[in-house]
Amino acid sequence: MSALAGERPRVGKYELLEEVGHGGMATVYRAYDERLDREVAIKVIHRHLRENREVAARFSSEARAVAKLEHPNIVKVYDVSSEEEVERWLVVELVRGTTLRRLLQERAPLPPEVAAAVGTVLAGALQHAHDAGVVHRDVKPENVLVELSSGGARRVASTPRASAAPLRADPTPRPTEQRGACAGRLLLTDFGIAKLLDAQGVTSTGQVLGSPAHMAPEQIEGGDVGPTADVFGLGVLLYECLTGKLPFDGKNPAQVLRRVLDGEFTPPARLEPRVGEPLSAIVCKALAHQPEARFASCRELAAALQAELTGLGFGPASEELSAFIADEASYRSRHEAQVVEHLLALGTQAQARGDALGAAGAWNRALAYRPDDAELLARVSGLARQQRTGERLRRAGVLLGVAAVVGGLSFLAMRWWRPVSPTIGLEPSEARLERSVDFKPPQVTREELLLAPSPSMGAALDRKPTLTRLPPPPAPSARPSTRRVRVVFSGVQGARLRLNGQDFNWFGNAELSLPVGTHRFTIVPPSEDCCQPAEDPAVRVVTAGEGTQTLSFRLAFRDAVLVVPSVPEGGQVSCVGFFRGAMTQPGSQRVVMNSASSTDTCVLTPPASSGSPSARKQVTLRPGQTFVLTWP
Repeated sequence: MSALAGERPRVGKYELLEEVGHGGMATVYRAYDERLDREVAIKVIHRHLRENREVAARFSSEARAVAKLEHPNIVKVYDVSSEEEVERWLVVELVRGTTLRRLLQERAPLPPEVAAAVGTVLAGALQHAHDAGVVHRDVKPENVLVELSSGGARRVASTPRASAAPLRADPTPRPTEQRGACAGRLLLTDFGIAKLLDAQGVTSTGQVLGSPAHMAPEQIEGGDVGPTADVFGLGVLLYECLTGKLPFDGKNPAQVLRRVLDGEFTPPARLEPRVGEPLSAIVCKALAHQPEARFASCRELAAALQAELTGLGFGPASEELSAFIADEASYRSRHEAQVVEHLLALGTQAQARGDALGAAGAWNRALAYRPDDAELLARVSGLARQQRTGERLRRAGVLLGVAAVVGGLSFLAMRWWRPVSPTIGLEPSEARLERSVDFKPPQVTREELLLAPSPSMGAALDRKPTLTRLPPPPAPSARPSTRRVRVVFSGVQGARLRLNGQDFNWFGNAELSLPVGTHRFTIVPPSEDCCQPAEDPAVRVVTAGEGTQTLSFRLAFRDAVLVVPSVPEGGQVSCVGFFRGAMTQPGSQRVVMNSASSTDTCVLTPPASSGSPSARKQVTLRPGQTFVLTWP
C-alpha cells in the first residue's frame, strides 16, 4: 500500500499516514494521534454508506457500544466521529501483525490443540461482548487479528477487510510502536458490521449480508440473531482451523446459503483423523442447525475446549498460541510427541476400565499421527479381537435370553391353558364353575393335538376327532462354507470400508468370518480431493480352505504440487523434505504425500553477487493441492 500522495489529509485531530486497507464498508488508514503521541487505525466509511441516515445513526450507537468493551482479545475503540461531521470515521487500536485468514492460508490445518486454543480465546472474547449486550454477527478469520512480536519485519493488520501490508522503514520509530507487543495474541474486530450493513435495506435487494459460509441459519432466514449465532460462526471458524476447509462450501453464495440451511456437513474428524472424536463432537455441536441444540453460550463452548486441552496435558490457550506463533516447526514436533503420549495413556486407561470405544478412539487418533507404528497397530488389532470376542459373548447371551423367554412363555401357556369342557345347556354361572374345575388334560401325542377343523361344536362332540399326521421335518440344509478372513487396509487414515454395501467395524486389521464366494468392498475416502481414485467396488473372492485368508486394500494420497513462479538468475530453491536437488528456474515439483499434511522449511538462496542472505520459508503441503512459493 503506498503512502498518501501530496498533502496528508486530516480527520479530526489525526494525521493520516498511509492507506492500509480498502473494503466494502470503509477505507482504513494508519494514522498518528498527535495529542496522545501514538499510532492508531482509522476506518473512514464509504460515501454511499454515510449518506444513509439509518447507517449513520447506527454507526455511532454501535461504536459507543463496542467502546465499552474492555477485553485483551477485542480491538479497542478510541474515538468516533460526531454526527455533525461530514465524514463518518472510527478510530481503533492499531494491531501489528496479520489476520487469521492469512495465517490459515499459509499454515492450515493448524494442530488440533492450537485450533482449540484459538476457539477458547475467541469464545472468551465473545462471551465478554455478549455479557455487555453486543453480538458480533460476523465471526470469521478475516475479523480476527494475530498480533506478532515487534522484532523483525512488522506488518499492519488493522482491518480484516484488507490484506496486511508491510510498514515502510522508519529510522526513528516512535516509542509507542514498541509497546504492548504480544506474539500470538488474537483480537476480534469489526463488531456489528453486518448489523450496520443491514440498515441499508440490502436484505430487500437480495444482497448477502456478511459472509455466507459463516452465517448461522437463523441469520440467513432473517430471524432473531442472538449469542448462539456467534457460537455457530465460531464453530465454522474452528472447523476451518482444524481441516483447512469450510463445513459449508459451494460454487456461489446461493449454493453456500442452501448448504448452511440444509445443515449437512462432514464431521472434522472424518476429513482430518488427527482431530479426534472428542474435539470433532464439540465443533459439530457448535454447528447444530437449531440454536437450542448448540452450546447455550460461548462460555460453555470455551469450557469444553479448555477441558479437551487440559485432558491432553496442554496449558492455557494463550500460552499455546504464543508458542506456536513464535516457533511453528518446533511446536509441531513437540505437539505430536505430547499428543501421542497422552493418547496412549488415555487408551490404556479406557481399556483397563472396559471402555473399548474410548480406547479405540484414543489409539486410532494416535495412529493418525504414526500410521506405521507397529506397537500401536498391535494394540488396535488386539482391541479389535477383544471387541469381537465380547460381541460374540453378547450375542450368545442374547440367544440364551431369548431361549429362556420362549421357554418361560411355553411353560406359562401350558400352566394356564385348559381344554374348555362342553357347557351347552348350562347357565353362565355354572359354565364359569365348570371351567374352574381342576383336572389334568389327557396325555396325547403331538399329532393328536392337530384336530381337523369341525363344522360346528355339536358335530365335534358327536364324532371322534380326525387325526392328521405331520410329514417328517426336512433334513437341515448344508451350512454354507465359511472362512476366517483378515482385512488389512493401509494408506489414508480416516478412510472407511464398506462390506457388501454395509458399514462394518474396522480397526485397521479386522478379522471376520465370511461365506466362501464373492464380496464387494467399497473404499470411502475421508474427502473427495485427498486421495487417488479407489476401486469402487473392490471385488474380492473368499476361497475355501483352512487358516486365515488375508484381503488387502490400499488408498493412496494424491500428490501435492509445489509451484515456484520466479527464481532470480543464479539463485535456487531447495526443499529437502519434499524433493531432491534444487530448483534454479521457475517451475513446479510434484511431491508424493504419505500423510494428510507435510511441513518442511524451504531455503531460498539468492545469487552470490547480491550479497543477500538466504531466506527460509515454512511450507505445508496437503494432498491434491497446489502451494505457490513466492520469492521474497
